[in-house]
Amino acid sequence: MRLGFTPFNAELDYEAAFPLAAELGLDLEVAYDLHEAFPLPGARELRATGEALGVGFTLHLPFVELNPASLIPSVRKLSQERLFRALEFGEALGAKVGVLHTGLIPVRHPVAERLAWEALEETLALLHDPPIPVALENLALWERDLVRGPEELRRLLERHPHLGFCLDVGHALVELGPKGPFRYLEALGDRLLHLHLHDNHGRRDDHLPVGSGRVPWEGLAPFLRGFSGTAALEVVGGPEGVRRSVERLAALLAP
Repeated sequence: MRLGFTPFNAELDYEAAFPLAAELGLDLEVAYDLHEAFPLPGARELRATGEALGVGFTLHLPFVELNPASLIPSVRKLSQERLFRALEFGEALGAKVGVLHTGLIPVRHPVAERLAWEALEETLALLHDPPIPVALENLALWERDLVRGPEELRRLLERHPHLGFCLDVGHALVELGPKGPFRYLEALGDRLLHLHLHDNHGRRDDHLPVGSGRVPWEGLAPFLRGFSGTAALEVVGGPEGVRRSVERLAALLAP
């Protein structure tokens, strides 16, 4: 498993994140939304710094004010345009994978649900040949998240075999309890490309350092030892939160 962390959750700028990643042998997961909102270094500049320090990248595709399942055609079109700009950014960055949220629904009404699913299918069909691998992330943290549960996400990915899966263990815990991560692995392990690793107490998406909540890390350890894809720590707590998570994972995965 190639491990990284996201500076966004750790509240670190790139000047602090790159040395920490190089010291710990980690990659960085770049949040594309920040590059739209702030005057940050471009993809090629980040890539050059990463190559100099031995730091690779994964990419979180845009999700702030983006809805690939929007019922409004003009909003959906803008979301699709932003998504493709982000994928071009990821290609220039040399990102190993791009993580995509699956969209929101304004109200749980049969007509709205049908239109939202049609809209999401339209967006995902456009990704038939993405410049970097794209992995759909499990959400279901609140009622507005359209796709809910491993079976529903499995059926969606079966209709879009060009896409993969990102397991967020914290989201799975909030949605389904301690068995949640295992239910997602059972349903979608063969499509898994990427992991988001963080902790919480099962009530909300706290993004705590590894081992600080109720995620069943001991039970996940055998799977993590054999996983050959990429993973990103999405943890709060600054450098200490990242270090503590790396240490706990190393102890957990030691032979």
